[in-house]
Amino acid sequence: MNARRLMPVADENGIKVGTRNLTQHPQRSNMAVILKNVVPFGRSFDEYRHMFNLTSADLAGNILGVGDGPASFNAEGTQQGYSITSVDPVYVFSGSEIKSRFDAVVDNIIHQVKATPTDWVWTYHQSPDQLRMNRIKALTHFLQDYDSGKAAHRYVIGELPQLPFATRQFSLALCSHLLFLYSEQFDQAFHLQSIQEMLRVAPEVRIFPLLTLQLQRSPYLDQIQQTLSELGYAVSVQTVGYELQKGGNEMLVIKDCK
Repeated sequence: MNARRLMPVADENGIKVGTRNLTQHPQRSNMAVILKNVVPFGRSFDEYRHMFNLTSADLAGNILGVGDGPASFNAEGTQQGYSITSVDPVYVFSGSEIKSRFDAVVDNIIHQVKATPTDWVWTYHQSPDQLRMNRIKALTHFLQDYDSGKAAHRYVIGELPQLPFATRQFSLALCSHLLFLYSEQFDQAFHLQSIQEMLRVAPEVRIFPLLTLQLQRSPYLDQIQQTLSELGYAVSVQTVGYELQKGGNEMLVIKDCK
């Protein structure tokens, strides 16, 4: 993301709760995130498996998670022997800083979920209280792995639309709850540039969900599909086995067939 971009932040449910300031901060990294405005809600390995229809063959490759935040996908996957790298600007912070922020916001987020009962589908998570427990569990797994994972370069500070990786370094790139969700904040050009950058580092990209924060399908989706198809990519929208936001059960799949 470009310097001085101010980004409204939501939890993984799409609830607006603040802003994330991505201005440059030379003391810590090329970008800075104001932690008080970050909602560090992450998803589990099993949620990723459902959100992205991950198969055994997919998991056998070298996977990049873009914007993973404090998801436990990396931690749990690494324990199972998979090769996973996560990239996110929030990794400039320590584990204790991320946990303190989670503790400060979790009750308010769950309260907002309970106040909007018709916006959610309670099939994977059975209730708002179970959602809270699952987010605590994912964060706990992430924190247990965070320091060793950073030392092993599995948690990398970085952000779209320029990723700090070599061309074709990965077999699959996943982007959860960033592109399309923030269509109001990031324009179509940013989305296209970001997807092309992910396609530079991996021959296949999957993006979930395709809804905006207003629970509407992104206005950029059709044009981006057309543009990528014209560029020679195989593009499809696929239904997945995960839905929390009502109607949010589809992912975009882009493959480089060259």
